[in-house]
Amino acid sequence: MNLSLRPAVWLCLALGACAALAVPGTAPGLDGGARLTLAVFALATCAWIAAPVDDTVVALGAGLALTVTGVISADTLFATLGDATVWLLICAFVLAAAVTRTGLAGRAAAFLVTGARSVRRLVHLTTAALVVTAFAVPATSGRAALALPVFLTLAHALAGRRRLVVMLALLFPTVILLSAVATLIGAGAHLITVGVLLEQTGESIGFTRWLLLGLPLAVVSSHLAAEAVLLTTTRREDRRGPVRITVGAVQEHSATPVSGPLSPPEQRCLLLLGTVVALWCAEPLHGVSPAVVALIGAVVASSPALGTVRMKDGLRSVPWPMLVFMAATTAMGVALVDSGAAGWLVGGLPGGLPPWAFLGVVVAVSTAAHLVLQSRSARSSVLVPLVVAAAVGAGINPVAAALASTAAAGFCHTLPASAKPVALFAEPPDGVPTFVPGDLLRLSAVLAPLSAALVLLFALAVWPLLGVPVLLESQP
Repeated sequence: MNLSLRPAVWLCLALGACAALAVPGTAPGLDGGARLTLAVFALATCAWIAAPVDDTVVALGAGLALTVTGVISADTLFATLGDATVWLLICAFVLAAAVTRTGLAGRAAAFLVTGARSVRRLVHLTTAALVVTAFAVPATSGRAALALPVFLTLAHALAGRRRLVVMLALLFPTVILLSAVATLIGAGAHLITVGVLLEQTGESIGFTRWLLLGLPLAVVSSHLAAEAVLLTTTRREDRRGPVRITVGAVQEHSATPVSGPLSPPEQRCLLLLGTVVALWCAEPLHGVSPAVVALIGAVVASSPALGTVRMKDGLRSVPWPMLVFMAATTAMGVALVDSGAAGWLVGGLPGGLPPWAFLGVVVAVSTAAHLVLQSRSARSSVLVPLVVAAAVGAGINPVAAALASTAAAGFCHTLPASAKPVALFAEPPDGVPTFVPGDLLRLSAVLAPLSAALVLLFALAVWPLLGVPVLLESQP
């Protein structure tokens, strides 16, 4: 197919679907509101796939169309912007700006990588450090931006070993994407999933519960992926040679000290970050909402006496388009459910599938969805409402199905355009060697089935032990 015709083809498909929905008798059981919701949903999905329009503009247009036509109320549309999860992400970005300003990230990187004496140890120490950043920096694009200077430091220190530099260029975005599932703030898609579950089932997933379910998967998948990256991008002789990265080599490319005693701002920021994360984890004990804890932390981080960043500077780091996108797509999810469109869509699916087959289909579709929808949040906005509705109809625990879909969608490594972290490391500055599309395809051939199988294993065997059964009737 001529690529220049691709947007037109998708638009024709969407308009055809809308026209079919408008013909009486083509969709029995659907009222006018549900038909309109499906038409808007089809147009928005095709626009996300092929139209040269910003995803946020498409989502806002869809939300406005549903509001103006009366499918959802204006209060529903605007209430999503004031949701607690949106505030949680805003305040988390302010905290992340405070951490970045102090240079604590550089110290952590120096502490870890200077202890590496072999290539494999360097890879797994770097992986461990990247997993930890999921607690400090929200969203994968923010973590990638924070990690890029660390990668450049390592690349300069390993300038004579090109294959190792290429391997690290692929390792950083791979681990950042797969480890995001560790925390609720790891990706905007997580907040969309939580919102859909709360709206459709009344089930609430807080920071602590997500941490309990997501962190083990993040650790296992990240280290398995690290091995896959290492084995697919280097040769045996590359892995044999010793590695020695000194503090001086790291300091040479860092604007802040990476060794020596912590400065007072660093001490305050480290104490604040530790306190906030501890309070998030202890939510069942004190009952304070994670969003309120994050707001307190953001205010302290920007206060004149104790803070390390001004509030206006911290707010500049917030990805406002992503938050607006999340709010608009949440409103679309509400329309899908309230209008009955989601139930109609999943009503035609074959019933009687065993749980492992149902979850297998969910994981497979979610893993492959990045080839069509490049935005992780868009994938969750499209898939999770349908997955939850289908799970309830099939007798599957919707929490298990939604988590499996969201975790599987974390794999998006096939093309440089599949995810922002991959695109960022595909073209690093300073002429540093990096991976080519062939490296991504070779990694994806190994990592896609490995990641999907691991998510399915957790959904069927591990999460039930942690309080998320597979079947609805097995819940207490």
